[in-house]
Amino acid sequence: MTPSSRTAPPRTPRTASVAMLLTAVCLVAANMRPAITGLGPLLDQIGADTGMSLTALGVLAAVPLVAWALFSPVAHELSRRFGQPRVLLWSLLVLLAGTLVRSIPGPVVSLWIGTAIIGVGIAIINVLMPAVVKREFPGRVPAMTAVYTALLAGMGAVSSGVVVPISHIEVGGEAAGWRFALLVTGAALLPFAVAAWWWAHRGARSVHDRAKAPRGRTGIWSDPIAWLVAVYMGLQASMFYMFVTWLAPLSMSTGRSEVVAGVDVMVYQLFSLAGCLLLPLILRGSLERWAPALIPSLAVIGVVGLMLAPGAVLVWGSLIGLTGGATLAMSLTLMAQRARDHDTSAALSGMSQSVGYVIAALGPVAFGGLHSLTGGWTASLALVLAVLVGLTVVGVFAGRDRYVLDRR
Repeated sequence: MTPSSRTAPPRTPRTASVAMLLTAVCLVAANMRPAITGLGPLLDQIGADTGMSLTALGVLAAVPLVAWALFSPVAHELSRRFGQPRVLLWSLLVLLAGTLVRSIPGPVVSLWIGTAIIGVGIAIINVLMPAVVKREFPGRVPAMTAVYTALLAGMGAVSSGVVVPISHIEVGGEAAGWRFALLVTGAALLPFAVAAWWWAHRGARSVHDRAKAPRGRTGIWSDPIAWLVAVYMGLQASMFYMFVTWLAPLSMSTGRSEVVAGVDVMVYQLFSLAGCLLLPLILRGSLERWAPALIPSLAVIGVVGLMLAPGAVLVWGSLIGLTGGATLAMSLTLMAQRARDHDTSAALSGMSQSVGYVIAALGPVAFGGLHSLTGGWTASLALVLAVLVGLTVVGVFAGRDRYVLDRR
C-alpha cells in the first residue's frame, strides 16, 4: 500500500447508479401530493356524506399542513440517526398506510386519522428531498429541484383532475364514492416508489450520514437567513393550499359543474408544474437575486382578476398556478442554496418547513372561514393578496446570496 493510499480519506461508494437514483427520486416526487390535492374537488361530496360544515372541511384540509409543521423538525434527527435512505423508505410506507386508513368505509374518524398519518409521512419526505438533491446532485441543484417539484405538481394536478370522475364510476350499480377515489389517486403509484427507492439504496450503510453529521445544528433556529427562508416557504405554501382546497368550490359558485371545477384545479396545478420547470431559466445572471420577489406578481394579477371577473376562473387560476409552482421550487432551491452542505440543508429544510407549514395551515382555514362569514369570495381573495404582498417583501431579502450558520 502506498503512503498516499494510506493517508487518503476512504471513498464513499455510490449507493446506486445515477439513472436508478434519478428514477427513484422522480417516483418519490410523483407521490408527494396526490393524496393531498385530491381532497379539494371532493369537498362537496365529503360534506354531503358526512354532514361536515365548510369550516370543518377547511380544518380537514389543513390537517396535513399541521402535521408537516409538527413533524418536519423530527426528520433531520431521524436522518442523522438512521440515514436518509432508510427514513425516507419508512416515510413512504407511512404514507401508504395513511392512504389506506383514510379510505376505510365506516366512521368519519378514519378520515381524520388517515389524513393525519398521510401528513406525517409526507412531512418527513418534504424535509429530506432537498437534502437528497443537495447530496446526490450537488452540481445540478436548481435543475433537479425543478424536475422533482414539477413531478410533484404534475401528479398533484392529475389527482385533482381525475378524482371526481373516479368517484362517479359505477361499482355494483352505485357510484364508487369519494373514499374509493381518494384511495386510487393517493395509492396507485406508491408501491412503485417504495420498490424503486429500496432498489436504489439496497445495501447502503445507513450509518454513513450519522457518522458524518456534525452536531450543534440547533443554531438554525436563531439564524435570520433561515427565518427568511422559513417565512417565504410558509407564505407561498399558504397561497398554494388556499387555492388547492377552495378553487373548486369557488369555480362551482360561478356556475361550473363539479367535474369542470375539478378540471380547473387540475389546470391550476399543471401551470404550477410549468412554473417549476421555468424557474431554472429565471435563476440566471442578475435576475437570480430578485427572482423570489418578482415571481408573486403573476399571482397578484390572477387574484385581482378573480375579484373583478370570476367567470374567467381558468385564466386567472393559470396565472396563480405559475406563481405557485415557481415559488415552491424557489423555496426548495433556497433550502439547498442557502446551506454549505447536505446536513445543514436538511436542518434548514426541517426548520423552514416546520415554521412554514404553521403559517400555511392557517391559510385554508382562514380562507374558508371568511367565505362562511361573508357568503362571498372577496374577503377570502383579499387575504390572498395580503399574503402575496408579504411574500414579495420577504423575497427581496431572501434573494441575497447568504448562507445559514455561516461564521466566515
